[in-house]
Amino acid sequence: MVTPAQHGLSTHVLNTSSGNPAAGMLVTCQILKGEKWSDLHSASTDSDGRVKNFLGAGSLHTGHYRFTFQTGAWFAQQNIETFFPSVTIEFHVHDAARHHHVPLLLSPFGYSTYRGS
Repeated sequence: MVTPAQHGLSTHVLNTSSGNPAAGMLVTCQILKGEKWSDLHSASTDSDGRVKNFLGAGSLHTGHYRFTFQTGAWFAQQNIETFFPSVTIEFHVHDAARHHHVPLLLSPFGYSTYRGS
C-alpha cells in the first residue's frame, strides 16, 4: 500500500550561508483552482529544515501548486539582514502517483531550487 508520504509534497530549506537547516521557517502550500490560489496547509520547518508532507492524509492531484517561504521573518529572527521578504516557488504536478520534493537553498541575498526526489 502506498502511504500519503510516498506521493505527497515536501520541502527542505537549507541556509547555504551557514550550512545549517532553516528550522522554524513558516511555509505555505497552495493549489491553483481556476484563477485563484487556495491554501492547502501551512507548517513550520522541523529541526532539520523539513516539512515532510503538506497533504497529511489527503491526496495529491495533478495541477499547479506553489510554496511560499517566509524568509524575511526567519532571517529577522536570526538578526540577519536579507533582500527577500519571501520566496515563492511555483511548480506543476503531472504525475500524482509520484512524491514531489521541492527544496530551497537559501542565503540572505540569493536562493535556488530544483526538483528533488
